[in-house]
Amino acid sequence: MTLIQLDDLEAHLWQAAHIITGPIDASDYKTYIFPILFFKRICDVYDEEMADALEQVGDEELAKGDMFHRIQIPPACHWNDVFAETKDIGQALKDSFRGIELSNPQLHGIFGDASWTNKERLSDELLATLLNHFNKVNLGVSNVRNDDMGRAYEYLIKRFADKANKKAGEFYTPRTIVRLMVNILDPQAKESVYDPACGTGGMLLETIHHVKESGGEPRELTIKGQEKNLTTEAIARMNLFLHGQEDFEIVRGDTLRDPKFLKNDRLETFDCVIANPPFSLKEWGHDKWSADPYGRSKYGLAPKTNGDFAWVQHMYASLNEMGRMAVVLPHGVLFRGGAEGKIRKQLLKENRIVAIVGVASNLFYGTGIPACILVLRKQRPEEHNNHVLIVNAEEIYTKGRAQNTLSEKQADDIYDIYQKMRIKGPEAEDIEGVARWVPLSEIKENEYNLNIARYVQKPLEEETISVEEALKDFTQKLAALDKAEQELEALLIKEGLMNE
Repeated sequence: MTLIQLDDLEAHLWQAAHIITGPIDASDYKTYIFPILFFKRICDVYDEEMADALEQVGDEELAKGDMFHRIQIPPACHWNDVFAETKDIGQALKDSFRGIELSNPQLHGIFGDASWTNKERLSDELLATLLNHFNKVNLGVSNVRNDDMGRAYEYLIKRFADKANKKAGEFYTPRTIVRLMVNILDPQAKESVYDPACGTGGMLLETIHHVKESGGEPRELTIKGQEKNLTTEAIARMNLFLHGQEDFEIVRGDTLRDPKFLKNDRLETFDCVIANPPFSLKEWGHDKWSADPYGRSKYGLAPKTNGDFAWVQHMYASLNEMGRMAVVLPHGVLFRGGAEGKIRKQLLKENRIVAIVGVASNLFYGTGIPACILVLRKQRPEEHNNHVLIVNAEEIYTKGRAQNTLSEKQADDIYDIYQKMRIKGPEAEDIEGVARWVPLSEIKENEYNLNIARYVQKPLEEETISVEEALKDFTQKLAALDKAEQELEALLIKEGLMNE
């Protein structure tokens, strides 16, 4: 069996979305396409494992043993069983998904809660067409490597995000922004990484790619994430599985109201915490935080109708003693007053805020507002204390008609600026209009306002002209003034207000 090319696989998967266009809204493509893709993949992999096991043991019943399979496919729950159905296909899918989840505790709830039996949306004819399309390609490992399967899955997530547009911000962060954040945190093998608003798992996956690219062993990473939305949480788990990652923990729940990663009734702590939480969340759980049992309001209570600093404090409280974090937030967190101003002031006075990276506007789905990346650490080099590194990267982007983008090279260019300044420390020479280390004393003078433009602003370009051009311009203006005076004099004489 020959390997399918990534481009061909991506095109094949994208065509599947076109089959359900019409009855299914673009923002719901992921709810239906991903479970079927995952179902086909695990069944094809199971068949490969079965063939290998039969060669070894020569007995079909023995070949079904757990030791030969990553995922068990129970009787009557295989892809072929569903594919053979001609009516009530939605029910057959639902039954198979349920059977697989029950036989594999690690897959509990992974197929989500789509309305497979709603024949008004998904007729038997439509489902048969969809299954027939998926059936054309064998998705076993010998045909589609884990890396390509994972990349094709991420390609689909991106395409679905493009289609869903405004609703996509709930589950997708542009990959180049993620790359920039992960480069800043620089996770290492054997470290732990946590995303409290993990969406479809992109940030966690990027840490795996980062460790791999750095020559480390990604299987040594501890990967954990929490996600409120059931469908999105399921997609995140599928995403990690399809990338060949097995040792991870993604759980569903409201992180701010009900954090799931606890040890001895305290928040579990990590080496790296990374997130793009919902911007300015109105209903975030203020009532619970007024007496938060996990000490997350140490620096103050975030406003009742804006959860930005609740996320910052939850993430900071989830850092171990050497931990670092990067979070995407709207610019308002840098300058808003009131309760947020008090929290920001305390974080600054305790030297927790290491850096701020401002990025271009309209890079994120669902919002055109500019955002920034806040970098915090539990420990930092002594020579960096009482300073904040501010990078203004708002002009590094590619303009788009509906949405701006950041290329991989542009993301790496921003990181290079950050890294060079970080290595040199506060002694580094300013990069005019782009980056500088700002002393805390200056920030204090500005009442702890961190608005980037106060500290790093592109200089106004002054128009320079030659002496000859200046003289010519002066002569022309003098002539125009002389003419205007003559016209005024003539008008005054005509009106009898001036003698000739």
